[in-house]
Amino acid sequence: MCYIADGRSGACDRYANDNGQLVRLDPLTILEKTEAAGGEIVPFLDKEWDGDILPPTDGFVTAIGAGTTYPDYKPAPFIVSSEVDGVDMITVVTEGIFSYCGVKLKIDTDRHLGVECSPVRAEGEVIGHVTTSEYGSQMLSLGGVHHLTGGSKKEGRVTCSAMLALCNGEEVDLTIDNGVELKVQAGQPPVINGEREERMRVGCGSATVGMFAAQWKGLVDEVVVVDDHITGVMSEHQAGKVIGWEPTGIKINGRRSTPGRYFQVAEPGTGWGGTNLQDPLGIIGKFNPKDARPGLSMLMVSTTGEHSAYYELDENLVPVQKDMPERLQPSVKRIEENCEPALTSVLFMAGAGGSLRSGVTEHPVGLTRSVQNSLTYVSCGGAPVYIWPGGGITFMADVTRMPKNAFGYVPTPALVAPIEFTMRADDYRALGGHMDYVMPLAEALSGKTGRQNDHILKGRRGVSSPGDNPWPTGPGNYPWKKGAR
Repeated sequence: MCYIADGRSGACDRYANDNGQLVRLDPLTILEKTEAAGGEIVPFLDKEWDGDILPPTDGFVTAIGAGTTYPDYKPAPFIVSSEVDGVDMITVVTEGIFSYCGVKLKIDTDRHLGVECSPVRAEGEVIGHVTTSEYGSQMLSLGGVHHLTGGSKKEGRVTCSAMLALCNGEEVDLTIDNGVELKVQAGQPPVINGEREERMRVGCGSATVGMFAAQWKGLVDEVVVVDDHITGVMSEHQAGKVIGWEPTGIKINGRRSTPGRYFQVAEPGTGWGGTNLQDPLGIIGKFNPKDARPGLSMLMVSTTGEHSAYYELDENLVPVQKDMPERLQPSVKRIEENCEPALTSVLFMAGAGGSLRSGVTEHPVGLTRSVQNSLTYVSCGGAPVYIWPGGGITFMADVTRMPKNAFGYVPTPALVAPIEFTMRADDYRALGGHMDYVMPLAEALSGKTGRQNDHILKGRRGVSSPGDNPWPTGPGNYPWKKGAR
């Protein structure tokens, strides 16, 4: 339903009119199994093909640049046959137009980003919400059909634009209502209110007390690990009790759980341990003189080691901050060393519906059942996916395991994402696949277009497969050797 003038590209920037021929502007992407992880584009079709192709087992035709099946009447753009370890295989390759898609963000931080269910905005438009807080991470859910098509035109456009940028590895600015300002990018540390996050916590306050209890014994009289979720207190904690830690008479302002573990010591925030505290003594009440004594030493530290302070009780049993003793500095440093780098993870999530399935087989539910029964392996731009249980084909994929710029869009608005279905040739035939449109892998690698394509491919790019991807783009841990059938 698009009109493209001669010499111009369409609104999606994916197709162009070249002297009356519909040309796909993005090259078809082939993942090449090399030792290098990552890799740049390899020029192709700049000259006539000279017959120099990759061995069949070293290339995987992704759906990136392949084209789509829309409006559903035709088979997928590429249905490729190959032989893998003596087994005849079929890979069905198509780009899907996903109105029903979203992005899940895992942001490694203890800092409070916003109250659960708070709206997340880009360019002032609501494009998602804050969801659950997980262990050392805050989660955002962005996109979805209601934001793409259920709101204003601007909301849909901005939602699509933000998701496209995130999936293609670009940085995006977000704001959370009554929360923080964020800069997020797949595989990069988040920037929260202008501060670049460095570390993901080693554990909650209770876990940190348990992990380092023996290392602190004999060096300090009390340790408090400040955490918005579970603050740990060494002298009361079971780990301290087991190794003979003496009571200190400490009093914590919070809701006591099991011994040495306290909830709700402060409000959530961007200070110590994900609380709103700038001074950790705000959670300390009066020491009990029955067990406390002047000169008693106390270390307070956050779950990342970012914040730490040392105190000694004065004659009135009031904590007074002192310089951090040299004997305690290695233990604080050890907390930092045991923290993983803080990253932003971007997972693309979508449901593969009718147009995708009919491009694979004339009996679409057969594909669904084949995927659910592990007879068909699903990948997204060559990257492994997680298939959700239940009906349909709902999948998630880590965008950092895919080639750069694997995603496109259409003005619906909707994202265009690659998806590949790989299975035994016998299984493909049994589920009613389009066998008349199968082409050998060598022909696909040579730049030949599928017979069902109604456009010309601009070319091909070869990209080395990420080293940690499994079969079919990584090491040959073939499903049929693991009893998947």
